[in-house]
Amino acid sequence: MKLKFNLITQIFIAFIIAIILGVIFGKSVDVIKPLGDLFLRLIKFIIAPLILSTLVVGIASTGDPKQLGRMGIKTLTYYLITTALAVAIGLAVALAFSPGKGTDLQVDQTQAAEITKTEEAPGAIDTLLNIIPENPFQALAEANVLQIIFFALFIGFGITMIGEKAQPVYRFFEGFSEIMYKITGLIMKLAPIGILGLIAPVIGAYGLSVLMPLMKVILAVLVACIIHALLVYSGSVRIFAKMNPLTFFKGISPAAMVALSTASSAGTLPVTIQNVEDNLGVSKKISSFVLPLGATINMDGTAIYQGVSVIFIAQFFNLELTLLQLLTVILTTVLASIGTAGVPGAGLVMLTMVLSSVGLPIEGIALIAGIDRILDMLRTTVNIVGDASAAVVVAGSEKELRNV
Repeated sequence: MKLKFNLITQIFIAFIIAIILGVIFGKSVDVIKPLGDLFLRLIKFIIAPLILSTLVVGIASTGDPKQLGRMGIKTLTYYLITTALAVAIGLAVALAFSPGKGTDLQVDQTQAAEITKTEEAPGAIDTLLNIIPENPFQALAEANVLQIIFFALFIGFGITMIGEKAQPVYRFFEGFSEIMYKITGLIMKLAPIGILGLIAPVIGAYGLSVLMPLMKVILAVLVACIIHALLVYSGSVRIFAKMNPLTFFKGISPAAMVALSTASSAGTLPVTIQNVEDNLGVSKKISSFVLPLGATINMDGTAIYQGVSVIFIAQFFNLELTLLQLLTVILTTVLASIGTAGVPGAGLVMLTMVLSSVGLPIEGIALIAGIDRILDMLRTTVNIVGDASAAVVVAGSEKELRNV
């Protein structure tokens, strides 16, 4: 009798093998890293054309500016509310775990100075202006997601306003999007091999001796991520989309595993789009709008990381945070998640802003720098699942959710 393994089973097996190889061979396992790099490159090369083609088709097929406006308001509202809840959960779990008490670590001032030399987040006006590309083809070349979204929106609107004469353009993008979906499916067949090459080197690089002093931080972030997913995402898809949470988590699990491996929301985007449409029944119209936007500005996992990091750093330096300071952390994180959209190393930029807002030493970032790759994997996974939940919720409210 032949055993047949579906993709998620193959990915899970590859994940376990990667951990075993990393533990056994340590840093020597870097020899298989090119497999992971190859998979990442294949994923990244389809991001720009996939977003452009699917969003143009989605907007052009809507033909209703009012519906698009509703979708936009619902999406942004959902992202902001879940981000606020995420940082609140992160703070609460961190206070329960007390990860910074009794931690024996030294702050490397040189490393701290280097780490905190991050790119400053632009102001609100600059952020809005930066959404508009001066050269749309440059935006495509640089895979600037927000600018590609802007470009695609206007092409979609133009097709709708022109009508019959623009149908050849519409059919081109419709066919192009189908091609990109097919290519995405072919690339996903390589996911288990790619994940093997991505995870094994990470495990090999972090021995237990490095992880143990900060294990409470990792556990606090992990527990907060699980609580947020089980409470906020399960509740949202159940209440607003009448979807069984188990169906939701099973449907998005391949994308979640890729996110855990790559630690890249944008890099996981093609897989997220495919899972949300094929496994969860979200229409292309909704997924092509909600998901690219979420990959850029929705940062629930990052918000959890902010909450845990703030408490850890405060406790390490023996500083007590007042209720007003905790509320400031929540507000700053929500605002920073918008302000840092599209900024490289957004999580680090956000943490710098949040620490400054409550007067905590920015040097504290150096304390958790050693495990940032592990934390990045966790927070990216939550970000991706959050994007998917938003797509399901918006689709449910717009009657664009089909049974699968």
